[in-house]
Amino acid sequence: MNPQAKLIFTTSLLLGTTITISSNHWITAWAGLEINTLAILPLISKSHHPRAIEAATKYFLVQATASTLVLFSSMTNAWYTGQWDITQLTHPVSCLILTSAIAMKLGLVPFHFWFPEVLQGSPLTTGLLLSTVMKFPPITLFLMTSPSLNPTLLTSMALLSTALGGWMGLNQTQIRKILAFSSISHLGWMTIIISYKPKLTLLNFYLYAFMTAATFLALNSIKALKLSTLMTAWTKTPPLSAMLFLTLLSLAGLPPLTGFLPKWLIIQELTKQDMAPAAVMISLLSLLGLYFYLRLAYCATITLPPHTTSQMKQWHTNKPTHASIAILATMSATLLPISPMISTLL
Repeated sequence: MNPQAKLIFTTSLLLGTTITISSNHWITAWAGLEINTLAILPLISKSHHPRAIEAATKYFLVQATASTLVLFSSMTNAWYTGQWDITQLTHPVSCLILTSAIAMKLGLVPFHFWFPEVLQGSPLTTGLLLSTVMKFPPITLFLMTSPSLNPTLLTSMALLSTALGGWMGLNQTQIRKILAFSSISHLGWMTIIISYKPKLTLLNFYLYAFMTAATFLALNSIKALKLSTLMTAWTKTPPLSAMLFLTLLSLAGLPPLTGFLPKWLIIQELTKQDMAPAAVMISLLSLLGLYFYLRLAYCATITLPPHTTSQMKQWHTNKPTHASIAILATMSATLLPISPMISTLL
């Protein structure tokens, strides 16, 4: 892709995100979401492969439907209450429509169907944008309207997302699809707590973005798209594979690593809100996700390719690991000790 075109699309992405997260009026928030959608489409379809074109088409149709629902929800609310302010969404029908629209934007169950397909058709760098930057504006709208939304509905959607995200990722061999189901599962954790402590949702999103960025950038550096490719990565770049191993375990939420922090705080808050059954359920459902993270980690570090004479040998690469990957991987593994400081900020 032309560097000037790439610069324009990236700037538009940042502009759209900034407009949405800083707006109080529904129309400006909607305009920001539209700019975002239009800016990411060329980045999805830049390879001109039929799969990429299909992914861009699916993405456009789903996002256009969701944006229409956002507009319809805000207009219904304005019709009944005379309010265009985002925080003043009070009409029950508007709240229900908005929940559906944001769930569609994010890829929450039952509107998750498009996300794995779109991620599978996109390059890894665009996949990273879809999993992190593109999720930020809808989550901001979720946060601003969370006091008006139905907690029971959000909890049900969250539990279903964690269950389906874990369940459907079990049998996948394509890394991008596994990461898509991982994203759906993490969104479940963010959604379950949003009505009770929205700051925890934001903390979970930030930490998830760090860990996912480290994973995607490491995979992009290794050029791994399938599990079979990942199995030969250790012989080429052992340090990068070791970093990927730690990041994946952190995404799974294992205790000494950063990923454990949001899960721990969310379970603690759910217990305080007398929602112990939901906390137990979501914790057990996240074990499904642990299986495929462990499988990815196992493929990345513990398996070695068979050394037969007919096979090309994989030699070490002299290319240094990019500083951004090293910083993100370090943050993905070592932030747990500062959890007392983080919990004082919440």
